[in-house]
Amino acid sequence: MLILAIIVFGILVGGLAQMALGRRMESVNWTLAIAAGLIGSLLGGLVASLIAGHGLELHASGLIGSFLGAIVVTAAWGALSTRRA
Repeated sequence: MLILAIIVFGILVGGLAQMALGRRMESVNWTLAIAAGLIGSLLGGLVASLIAGHGLELHASGLIGSFLGAIVVTAAWGALSTRRA
């Protein structure tokens, strides 16, 4: 059940990150949303929680870090895909 919750949270964070970077809801790439949400949550959420001193507990700093991490991953993916094309 926890794994399902993590995947759903990753999808939501990844989709919100794409919308924050200017995509409309209809054009969200859900494959990228899953990847960016999970990777961004792992990196950003963990770093923000550890910097704030909360460890691995669920706090607002980890949620904000997850969102910021997903934005960074989404922006990096967009830059790399544009560069290749």
